[in-house]
Amino acid sequence: MSLIKSISGIRGTIGGPAGQGLTPPDVVKFTAAYGKWVLQNSAINKIVIGRDARISGQMVRNVVVGTLQGMGIDVVDLGLSTTPTVEIAVPLENAGGGIIITASHNPKQWNALKLLNHKGEFISESEGIKVLEYAETDLAFADVDKLGNLTFDDTYLQKHIDAVLALPLVDIEIIKKANFNIAIDCVNSTGGIFLPPLLMALGVTNIYPIHCQPDGYFAHNPEPLPENLQDLAHEVTRTHAHLGIAVDPDVDRLCFVCENGQMFGEEYTLVAVADFVLQNTPGNTVSNLSSTRALRDVTEIAGATYNAAAVGEVNVVNLMKSTQAIIGGEGNGGVIYPALHYGRDALVGIALFLTHLAKSGKSASALRASYPSYFISKNKITLTDAMDIDALLVQVEKKYKALPHSTTDGLKIEFDKQWVHLRKSNTEPIIRIYSEASTETEAQQLADNIMADIKEILHL
Repeated sequence: MSLIKSISGIRGTIGGPAGQGLTPPDVVKFTAAYGKWVLQNSAINKIVIGRDARISGQMVRNVVVGTLQGMGIDVVDLGLSTTPTVEIAVPLENAGGGIIITASHNPKQWNALKLLNHKGEFISESEGIKVLEYAETDLAFADVDKLGNLTFDDTYLQKHIDAVLALPLVDIEIIKKANFNIAIDCVNSTGGIFLPPLLMALGVTNIYPIHCQPDGYFAHNPEPLPENLQDLAHEVTRTHAHLGIAVDPDVDRLCFVCENGQMFGEEYTLVAVADFVLQNTPGNTVSNLSSTRALRDVTEIAGATYNAAAVGEVNVVNLMKSTQAIIGGEGNGGVIYPALHYGRDALVGIALFLTHLAKSGKSASALRASYPSYFISKNKITLTDAMDIDALLVQVEKKYKALPHSTTDGLKIEFDKQWVHLRKSNTEPIIRIYSEASTETEAQQLADNIMADIKEILHL
């Protein structure tokens, strides 16, 4: 059993003793703590909730709703929804915050409470710390005459789609003229509810859905990685589709499969969308330190400035705001387009990408080939609990002090157009080592060199 308490939410496995998983008592504890924070932070006794389709969602939702009502907070329940839809709904409802009940890409035994502020954005580090502090205090509940009300609202699917269609860069007519055939894999979660009507609204009439029954029985590992998208690749080639689209269970990550069954690459979802946005709008871009350099390349070609944030959506959003970025996100297929809202959103990513693809007149594989090609290698070194990882990173930094480097989030060292990023895990005694180069061999060699340095420092 696992229970992970972080600044942005609570994540855990279902079942087991209280305090060792996301059990009903744990859901009550952290929901009530968040409810207290909302009441004190915004003085608005309304919270929007929504959930993905995973098996435990209804159970967790019932506990969350009852707890919030017990705090005297009114609840607007969007039902089966997506993370970006709840994010959009919070400010439109003038709510004090929002909870998305989803463990994102984690397997079926996991669920989580993602916590939003009154803007529909993830709570900050300081706010998350306060919620965790409240969870360890005695929490008071409302008396019988002040219990919260519950309302259901199923209109936000259409509101979300309408907001995407209203964006100036989304060109419905050119998408319709392209007459795309598109296969989709929604891993039996809420993408199966949202993607077909979005595509039809964009003028796509030939849709080939697989794993789109929103019953929470994931047909494969729900993280949209190449090894998990072979069914979609097969469907693309079987149906002669122009494109395959995959989303994770809460529809904030977006990946594509090319017409030949090859992966477009999750790192290149943001690159392609950003390229299109930059062609039409002057402005800067942001991704996190572990994302591909290709975004920096297309940004600089457009005459704009790229900046890298610490890993984590809230960090990317904060840097986007401070640098007035027009597009940003993460290399895991997360597209953040501020013209709609500050959150990773697969729906807006799909609409912008299809417009880009249609206007380019290229196949998906040709569009992918038009971008600088990089490969990211992901490695880790396991250490003992007694080792001082921060001190270790300082030693590595000293060795490479003459090279451009950043200590914003761990240590990132740049070697011309190659880089390596070292970060300590927040949950286990390991150092994650991500490296990028133009070939798989070069990326792995770069990581091997750094791992050798670490072992030398540790006398291993």
